[in-house]
Order: sequence, then C-alpha cells, then structure tokens
Amino acid sequence: MRSAYGKRIIALLVWAAVLCVSCCLGETATDPAMERLNQFAAMVMEEKNQSFGYPGNQNVQLTGFYQWLIESGMDTAIVNNAGDPFHNTDPSLNALDFEREVIEFFGPLYGFDPEDLWGIVTFSGTDGNNHGLYFGSKYLEKKTHQKPVVYVSDAAHYSNMRLADLQNLDLVLVPSDEHGCMIPEEFEKALVRDRPALMVYAMGTTFKGGIDDQDALNAILEKYPSVEVYRHVDAALFGGFLPYTEYRDAVDRTVHPFDSIAISGHKFFGMDEPAGLFITTMEIKDNQNPYSVTYLNGSMPMINCSRSALAPLKFWWIIHHTGLEGLTEQANGMLERAKWLKEEMDRLKWQAWLEPMSNTVYFVRPPEEIAEKYGLAPDYDERLGGELSHIVVMQHVTKEGLQGFLDDLAAYIEETLDEAA
Repeated sequence: MRSAYGKRIIALLVWAAVLCVSCCLGETATDPAMERLNQFAAMVMEEKNQSFGYPGNQNVQLTGFYQWLIESGMDTAIVNNAGDPFHNTDPSLNALDFEREVIEFFGPLYGFDPEDLWGIVTFSGTDGNNHGLYFGSKYLEKKTHQKPVVYVSDAAHYSNMRLADLQNLDLVLVPSDEHGCMIPEEFEKALVRDRPALMVYAMGTTFKGGIDDQDALNAILEKYPSVEVYRHVDAALFGGFLPYTEYRDAVDRTVHPFDSIAISGHKFFGMDEPAGLFITTMEIKDNQNPYSVTYLNGSMPMINCSRSALAPLKFWWIIHHTGLEGLTEQANGMLERAKWLKEEMDRLKWQAWLEPMSNTVYFVRPPEEIAEKYGLAPDYDERLGGELSHIVVMQHVTKEGLQGFLDDLAAYIEETLDEAA
C-alpha cells in the first residue's frame, strides 16, 4: 500500500511536470489560478491525516484508477448512467453493467438473495436514504392506499428528518437513550396504529455510533399485526465495515429483516468524493411507479435520471483491487484501534464511551486547542455531563496518530493538576 509520503512525492512530480509544460506554453509559475489550487491541495494534504472527528477514510487508494482513466482516454469522455442497471438495453456510453456488478457483489453481504436483488450506486448516503423513504412510502401506499408515518430516532442522521420534510411525509422523532439508540418503549407510545409504519433503523448514529435494537423494535411491531411495515436501514458508515467482522449478522436481512439499506462510499470504502449504495429487492422495485421512458427504452424507478458513471467504476475498482481480504483487514483494524483508544482514555481517567460494534469513541470534550488540532466535532448531552467530542477511527487514524492525541490530552491533564495544586 503506497504511503502518504510516497503519494506526496508523486503529486509533487506531477506538479513539476505540469509546471514544465506550462512554461513551454508560455505560462508562468505564478499563474494565480494554479497558485490558489496548489495552496488548497497543500492545506488538504497537511490536514487530512489529523482529521479524527469525521468519518471519511483519508487513505484513498485510487491512484491506479486515475492512471487508467488518463491512459485510456476516458478523461476526455462523458459517460452517464441514465437508466436501470438491471435492465441495460444499450451498454454504450454508460457504466450500467459495472453498476449492476457492484450491487451484485455487495447485495449478498447484506443477506439479499441474488435472484431477488436490485439497487443503484447513489450520490451519497443521503441519496440512499432518500430512495429508502421514497421506495418505502410508495410501496406502502400501493399496498394500503394510505401514506405511512416515518419513525426515526432523534439521534439518527439529520438527513432522515430533512428528507421526510422534502417528501411531505409525516415524521415521528422517537427519543433516544444516552447511547444514541431509539427507546423501544417510547416508540410503542408514539406508534400510530391505524396507519402503515415506515421504520428507519439507525445502524451507527452520527455522533455516538448507537445501533437501534431491531429485535426489540420488531417485537413491538409484531404486537400490532394490522400495521403494515417497511424497514429501511440507514447504515452509512457501519454498513460499510460490519459485513467483514464478527458482527456481520447485524446487517444481514436474513437475521434481522429489512427491506432496503443505504451505505456511504466515501466513508469506509475510501471513495474520494460522496457516493453510496442503495440496495433493495426486485419485489420492492417492481412495486414502484415504473415511469417508463421511451428514449431510454426502459423504466426509471429511481429518483435520479442522470447518475455518475465514474462512481460505479471506482466501486468496481475497489472491489477488484482491495477485495474481501483487504476490506476485512481494514474493518477489524479500525475496531481494534477504537477499543485500544477507549482503554487508553480510561487509563487517563478521561470519561469516554464506545458502543458495541462501533469504531466511534465519544468523550468529554477536551480544550479547544486539542479539539481544533484533531478536527473534533462537537456535541452536547446533558445526561453525559454536557460538552462532548468524538474520534471516528477510520483507516487513516493510526495508533501513532492516536498516541499523539493521547499525549496532548495527558499533558493537559497534568497541567490542570499542577495548576490545581
């Protein structure tokens, strides 16, 4: 795996080559546009490895992909995935076949039957959630002739609230506990029993990494068999890595039934721009309005018409160049380092928490100079003492980097004790 130092050397060599070409063309090194771009790139390269507070994988391994893109001439063409990847009637100038292969690779990892599988590569986890709410509401409306009520925990990603508003769906925010999980008893109190339920299960809440107890929530739903249910799993980060760990059953629909799932591509998988996966069943897809489009010679059940063709190609590249073995190593390494970080913070007697199956350690917020140095996101929970921060242990968050954070924290604790004395 190429080191960050090696990547920077390559970037500098490429920049030097561009500079030579620019000079030959009469352009100078002081071109203000290039100067600004290089300042931006230098800032990103300096800060990316100490970005601990947000769940982006900064170990992007797409250099070979971009080399292929340029060498093949694909950087001079536009390809557009406007169509159904499972019904590609014209494979020219699109990457729909690659998109279908990506869904066919990931679908079984989440318990989907290859014979009853449908999905798309999305623009983001939010786009995946948008499809989950849209497909779920239309499926339930067709089945019951009623609009559903959306139930989501108040600790879940804010996109679910925004999307319910966008789609004009009635939303119930169910209170969460101090671990960031939907409280089953509160859900039962809030359940509207004469309307269908569109459940959004959080598989790793944004700040605390809480996982909704699907078994407990499903047990409540079973008490009210007249309520038709669609279950969508928002698994933006955790859905990326859990299939390669001992916790794989948590995202296996044959163990915990659900109808669709959304996963981000720019988190665990190391895409260099927002992307994601939306996966459901062919039965769910077939019960959507097909919106047959003559000039595309097919139905368009998805929300977006034009979709990126490069994102599926990047996913396909990652599948074939990282593979199950590489993804497994990365996933388990993240969980091991998160556990180690929690133990070290306990040793320092700095209050911290780590939920089961999580790579997110959350803790009492340190002083602002430390929070700023490591890009720590803020939160507040009165139940846990007030101001909080977290570290999302991604692939680029190494033990060495975490030790630097711990050393800074230990120095602050020692300084505080000295002042108190």
